Amino acid sequence: MSNAAQNFINIGERTNVTGSAKFRKLIQEGDYAAGLAIAREQVANGAQIIDINMDEGLLDGEKAMTTFLNLIASEPDIARVPVMIDSSKWSVIEAGLKCVQGKAIVNSISLKEGEAPFLEQARKVMRYGAAVVVMAFDEKGQADTVERKVAIAERAYKLLTEKLDFPPEDIIIDPNIFAVATGIEEHNGYGVAFIEAVREIKRRLPYAHCSGGVSNLSFSFRG
Repeated sequence: MSNAAQNFINIGERTNVTGSAKFRKLIQEGDYAAGLAIAREQVANGAQIIDINMDEGLLDGEKAMTTFLNLIASEPDIARVPVMIDSSKWSVIEAGLKCVQGKAIVNSISLKEGEAPFLEQARKVMRYGAAVVVMAFDEKGQADTVERKVAIAERAYKLLTEKLDFPPEDIIIDPNIFAVATGIEEHNGYGVAFIEAVREIKRRLPYAHCSGGVSNLSFSFRG
């Protein structure tokens, strides 16, 4: 994410049960105090936004999300940065939006299921006063070329701004970062495709921001 005053923003993702085994274990055991310590450490180490995800099969995602967000609200050292409510389940996102303090960021919505569900969710995001991450994902799947990334971003941006009057400065486009060096030749250009897509999105879509999971590039090097 970037803006005119700050070119790069770090999003802390250690408070994500799908990405941190340690955090997942703490939440499963109900040790929210230790979970808060992880959030606090992320902010102390420079995270300017913290991503909260409770998508785990054995968890009541809505309850875990609201419990954790309510606890964060009472911790000034953590609550001073925005929260990104991250879930693949809309019910969890909306539960978080109902209790989060300040301006939140929803992660994420997409055109995967078509325009009607996309606009319905975006309308609710706007009603709660939140910003939104829009994935480069449509009815045909995830975009992996510059052309598809830009086309989906442009389509989503126009739908949001023209049909809903969604504030363009609250739109964050995620053009997808995929792993490189997988042994498949066409994957070698994924990193460059992301960079070129971001450049074009910033040129074409006024005031919109971009985000990306940079660590995705290294998936093929792990293990």
